[in-house]
Amino acid sequence: MGGGGSALRVCADHRGGINWLSLSPDGQRLLTGSEDGTARLWSTADGTCCALLQGHESYVTFCQLEDEAAFTCSADCTIRKWDVLTGQCLQVFRGHTSIVNRILVADNQLFSSSYDRTACAWSMDRGQVAQEFRGHRNCVLTLAYTGAPWVEEAMAGGLLVTGSTDGTAKVWQVASGCCHQTLRGHTGAVLCLVLDAPGRTAFTGSTDATVRAWDILSGQQLRVFREHQGSVICLEGTCIQGQASRPQRVPEARSGWSQVCTGLLWRRWARAEARAHFQLVNRHVYSGSADRTVKCWLADTGERVRTFTAHRHSVSALKYHAGTWGTSWFKRAAGVPAIMF
Repeated sequence: MGGGGSALRVCADHRGGINWLSLSPDGQRLLTGSEDGTARLWSTADGTCCALLQGHESYVTFCQLEDEAAFTCSADCTIRKWDVLTGQCLQVFRGHTSIVNRILVADNQLFSSSYDRTACAWSMDRGQVAQEFRGHRNCVLTLAYTGAPWVEEAMAGGLLVTGSTDGTAKVWQVASGCCHQTLRGHTGAVLCLVLDAPGRTAFTGSTDATVRAWDILSGQQLRVFREHQGSVICLEGTCIQGQASRPQRVPEARSGWSQVCTGLLWRRWARAEARAHFQLVNRHVYSGSADRTVKCWLADTGERVRTFTAHRHSVSALKYHAGTWGTSWFKRAAGVPAIMF
């Protein structure tokens, strides 16, 4: 049902495990954040290290690479902005009082989530907290943002959605900092979430082994996706966050493969199966779990379409791509270098 990939490049200069990686919008650079307290920029063309980003006083938890700047966050409670050409630190964002778990750059805004039970929106110019989102009773793990036109019509500034180990997700009005809705239903920590902004829907994954769909305006739980036998660690929506959803035509055979790429082990799946998925690409959600499987679901109904089984350990990350054969992908896991496939 598909074989393993072969490594094209090995990026092995870090002295600790790689916690996160981010590909530049043009696909020419890769940013890695490591247990060694540094981040590194790599050329995807030849695997060389272009810049060493050092300054954090503890391990890097997450990173995001934009066209002209790189962003990292760390267990040292700070966020840093870096020049991608020189590797110089341009800005240090201080305000969190515990580990910064995630950051998100969207609509020229910087958001963060932390073990201090808060999420923050930051002034990109001054490096100060512009808005604090306080209300979770435990660590804030994951976050997503939408500034879709329908959101702007209802409330200026967009909506931020956060997931926490307190078992809830919250929808926040960015401009006011007020909690718009609390999404209750999970019986375990919310580990991951994705937004279908055009459809006004959030999908959350939890240690209770379920994926749940929510109306982010009303807070209503729409459906529950049950079949995993372990924590849902990661979610991916095929073209869910971005432009308005619309079914795509099935490509001709020469257009290549669709691929589901998953953390720790990255697999290419056979063309015949993938073409069926691509036909409904805008309405699928993929979930990766501690039960060592990836599942594909119909977002509108919660029906399981397919289960991918090949991993020997928990699936820690996944990425969907519909493209041509030979597309490069990356693997990251604690204690190993970043590998390009």
